[in-house]
Amino acid sequence: MGRLAQTDGLTEIQRDILATVRDFVDKEIIPVATELEHKDEYPTAIVEGMKQLGLFGLTIPEEYGGLGESLLTYALVVEEIARGWMSVSGIVNTHFIVAHMINAHGTQEQKDYFLPKMAAGEIRGAFSMSEPGLGSDVSAISTKGVKDGEFYVLNGQKMWLTNGGTSTLVAVLCRTDEGGNTPYKNMTTFLIEKTAGFGPNPTVPGLTVPGKIEKMGYKGVDTTELVLQDVRIPADRILGGIPGRGFYQMMDGVEVGRVNVAARGCGVARRAFELGISYAQQRSTFGKKIAEHQAIQFKLAEMATKVEAAHQMMVMAARKKDSGERNDLEAGMAKYLASEYCKEVVEDAFRIHGGYGFSKEYEIERLYREAPMLLIGEGTAEIQKMIVGRRLLEEYKIAE
Repeated sequence: MGRLAQTDGLTEIQRDILATVRDFVDKEIIPVATELEHKDEYPTAIVEGMKQLGLFGLTIPEEYGGLGESLLTYALVVEEIARGWMSVSGIVNTHFIVAHMINAHGTQEQKDYFLPKMAAGEIRGAFSMSEPGLGSDVSAISTKGVKDGEFYVLNGQKMWLTNGGTSTLVAVLCRTDEGGNTPYKNMTTFLIEKTAGFGPNPTVPGLTVPGKIEKMGYKGVDTTELVLQDVRIPADRILGGIPGRGFYQMMDGVEVGRVNVAARGCGVARRAFELGISYAQQRSTFGKKIAEHQAIQFKLAEMATKVEAAHQMMVMAARKKDSGERNDLEAGMAKYLASEYCKEVVEDAFRIHGGYGFSKEYEIERLYREAPMLLIGEGTAEIQKMIVGRRLLEEYKIAE
């Protein structure tokens, strides 16, 4: 390891976890990532390895069979995994968000039922908030749940579900018009168990996962739509048991998800830097290694500074959340900074590779297609700026 992206104040357990994950990434992910990504093949063997390491239960409390680790530990693990292949980090991200939401907001029955199975990786989660015509305007959600005795009948169409096909539990945000006089108090999160796979779901009548959405990058992991036609869900599968709290539950999930996306940006940027500085010491032009040219040294210096700055911002946001304090300001800053810097570091590494960076034989080509997803995942840069700007005005409001 180099000196970049180090984290002070970690416990021995945290250091051991990270060392184990780093070894797993170097041996089991990096050697096969590019081949699997080009085939758009789900990394089954890698996922099984992560299950054996206990990564699906990393933050789930020990009483439910998890490791009970902090958001910081999880973010640092995600950074390591994304360094190997960003798609693999996506497989655990939505699972982690759903587990966090159940642990923070679920009824005791929901915790007892779901969390042990999620910790073991037997149930894997997906997170469903967006819709085809929704964009960033969550208040415009049209998927609706109507109460019918002890059930709710759900109708609508959801979009951009990571793990939509391979997951067996989906947290779905719907409008229920039961909570209050604003759109945000009329949303409810439903926990829908389903069978993994595509097409009409054999265990949930009316629920369909049409198929994988073809993407520029972020391949291997499935991204899907979710269609609900008169899907009947028991009322006891409302997250927390009370309708009208869905928006706030989802925003809590998104808040930790933004730290996760920041961690992914840090991991991809670090890998791009590693590839760039390695290639610069192998390639020669005009009689010397290109690393000896001042222009390349300047570029490497800028890349390293961005890698370090993004990492430290991500760590700060995670620690803020772990302390129990509100961290929407820090999470927004971390997500914005890490994703933008990731894009820039990857592009600089791509430039260092020259024409070879355009070849699919080189790993940087894959990173160049993966980085753009981080610019929009868990909220665009513009959304992060809105969040940060509003919070700053709250913090620095002048007396009138």
